Amino acid sequence: MPEKTLNDLPGELRKVYSKGYEAFQRENYDYAIELFNQILIKEPSNYECRQALRGAQNGKSGAKTGFFKRAFSSASSSPMVAKAQLALRKSPLEAIQTAEQVLNSDANNTGAHKVIAEAALALEMPRTAVMSLDVLYRNSPDDKEIAFQLADAWASGGEKTKAEQILATLLRAHPGDGEINQKLKDISARKSLDEGGYGALASGKGSYRDVLKDKAESVKLEQQNRQVKTGDAGDELLKDYEARVKNEPNNLKLLRNMAEIYAQKNDFDHAIQYFEQMAKVEGGNDSSLQQQIAATKVKRFNHQLSQLDASAPDYSEKTAQIAAERDAFQLDECKARSEKYPTDLLIRFELGVLYFKAGKVNEALPELQKAKNNPNKRLAAMNYMAQCLAKKNMNDMAASTILEALKEKPVFDAEKIELTYTLGTLYEKMNKKEEAIEQYKQIYAIDMGYKDVAKKVDDYYAGQG
Repeated sequence: MPEKTLNDLPGELRKVYSKGYEAFQRENYDYAIELFNQILIKEPSNYECRQALRGAQNGKSGAKTGFFKRAFSSASSSPMVAKAQLALRKSPLEAIQTAEQVLNSDANNTGAHKVIAEAALALEMPRTAVMSLDVLYRNSPDDKEIAFQLADAWASGGEKTKAEQILATLLRAHPGDGEINQKLKDISARKSLDEGGYGALASGKGSYRDVLKDKAESVKLEQQNRQVKTGDAGDELLKDYEARVKNEPNNLKLLRNMAEIYAQKNDFDHAIQYFEQMAKVEGGNDSSLQQQIAATKVKRFNHQLSQLDASAPDYSEKTAQIAAERDAFQLDECKARSEKYPTDLLIRFELGVLYFKAGKVNEALPELQKAKNNPNKRLAAMNYMAQCLAKKNMNDMAASTILEALKEKPVFDAEKIELTYTLGTLYEKMNKKEEAIEQYKQIYAIDMGYKDVAKKVDDYYAGQG
């Protein structure tokens, strides 16, 4: 069952989705869940709608705390999960619908997510499976079976690089595991075949001639891109591309190579021109390409800053002017992108961070609150939320947010170090010196070179003596 997007919904259901998303933004999660479920009963393969439903479910579960949350989960989830498991073999769609009823009240229910993942894979809906497998993987990062399933789902959904990352992380934790190593090799081989065009050949949609032609073209472009892209050699290469693009205006590989070469030559106007031509060819629906265009425009601003004469009397004035124009552009462009792709939580995170850096913490908080429903940005969003709350002197709420994030982070990696440091600074603001130093000591034991941790710990013990 091929997965669909919001654009595939009929007009009547798109109106229902709009109402649901408005309810989600107002934090009326129950109504949003009801509307999203109405759509998914009729269009169960609509991935973006299910993604929005998951955000509403996470929002509702986040609003419940303490004993009531635990009692509700234990009282009503288990029978429904059992019912979903029974439906799994006969009707995977029915199993998903039943499991969703569990998630409507308990967004992190492991049993329900396992049912949805298995049913979605049976229905060939890999991105739907990824949403649930990612939750399971986050809760059990050392579970090899879950990691394998997540990697396979990413690969089936066309995201083989992400599949490689999952397996590479698992292999670092278990360096001698031959099964993980072989799995990683298999995924990498599938990636190479697809990039070479052999995937289309195996499915009967291509030919050896197409494969060899595409492979030769890719090798040629890669070799050319390794050449010096400035001076006469780069100019000659671009002349060749310019001549070819007149006959191949829709060749995305060619357009991308031209855009990237121009960007490396600091000719950002031409780079942007060819990125925008790519966007037209693709119909303007690729949010990642829109982001790349924006990033290139930011590079243009930064290049302008680097070209200023530091000895000029108006250097400070011009620097401030260009930097202000750059920051305003970034914020306005990201706001426009968030309106165009309202369910893209990565854009919500980006917008929240930009608001925070601009000192607009009241605007940043609701964006980051939405973004934390994306499993890949959840902890980073919570860290920024805590910093926003601290700016408003809501230090106890900020500390609670960080403590909640730390509960979800068993491994003491770079992200946990950053969260722990933030918690330490919050305790300092609250004049809880002993609690603060305990956080810094944890970091000191792992990385004494992190920020000013060594000085804080040394000063503390010097004061003791």
